[in-house]
Amino acid sequence: MKAALALPLLLALAACATPARQSGFLTTYSGLAPREGTLRAAILEKKAGPEAATIRTVRLLPSEVRAATDWLSDGERRLLQREVDAQLCFEVSERYAIATTEPADAEVRAAITRVGRTGRAGSVASAAASFFIPGPIGLRAPGTTGGLTAEAEMVASDGRQFAALVWSRDATPIGTDNPSLSRVGDALQFAEPFADAAAAAMTPPDVKPPGPAKPDPCAEYGPRIRPEGWLARFATGLYVPEMSGARPETQP
Repeated sequence: MKAALALPLLLALAACATPARQSGFLTTYSGLAPREGTLRAAILEKKAGPEAATIRTVRLLPSEVRAATDWLSDGERRLLQREVDAQLCFEVSERYAIATTEPADAEVRAAITRVGRTGRAGSVASAAASFFIPGPIGLRAPGTTGGLTAEAEMVASDGRQFAALVWSRDATPIGTDNPSLSRVGDALQFAEPFADAAAAAMTPPDVKPPGPAKPDPCAEYGPRIRPEGWLARFATGLYVPEMSGARPETQP
């Protein structure tokens, strides 16, 4: 019953999604066009064309934070960057070989340009409501949902842009986005769909992915599948970054 009542409202909210403003991070915004058929995210993309078919190796640059938010702590900023870097590595490595010290055919760079704060008190109430009213569609207090806007591009060594993406998504009061006690909980959860969309835009048509590399070039981020995060959500109704996200950086 809850899902049947919520679906029309969810669709209406998704239909109102609009792309974010340009941050100036990308080499160029020329050629960006709305991606058709998106439901919950607003996407402008420039898809890789046949000229990118010769790319075999890419170097992943550390993500940047260009969000105009002074409320982010250093720990939250590092946590969010770490998760964006992890998800980009997971997704891009399924399409290209990841270069470390050797020369690469192209570079992939990304920036977090907006972070919407997740409300802690509202998340607790949402988790409690979901416990008493189970189902795939959750209810969250309006005004306590967060979001993420990010940009990414693939560029050649001479600065020529092969592909680009401007991606934005906000959690909705009615939907499947999990509440969290972390102020960046929603933004962390949206790192994966952002990375998936970015990697898809960077993949030229009719190019066969190389398959998983061994050893895993993304091993520093921990396992790609994190069952403990699903268990935490099942037990508490909350997204728990410590159990669901990338492995923390090794401290010197």
